Amino acid sequence: MRNSYERETIVNYNQAEAEASVYTFDPKLIRKLQLFAEKHPDEVRLEEDFGDGAFSYVVPKKCVQIREPYSKEQRAAARERALKNKSRPPKRDSDPKIK
Repeated sequence: MRNSYERETIVNYNQAEAEASVYTFDPKLIRKLQLFAEKHPDEVRLEEDFGDGAFSYVVPKKCVQIREPYSKEQRAAARERALKNKSRPPKRDSDPKIK
């Protein structure tokens, strides 16, 4: 069994192709990619199940994003909006499809 340092996520793409490869041990990301693959099978697909907890998916490169972190002010404003609108976090699936 790999230690937590060795259970990594690698996103790989180049300038020539429209797709990116996502190799990951992250169960939350694996579940998300699995759902995307079911919903969009023509764009997101399982490339390989390595059998040790790691999976590799192919996704459109446009799905790969790096965002600026929220400032304390942005987080506070988002919190206030959520409280004002009585927003609730989404319910989590208690029976994950990937263990």
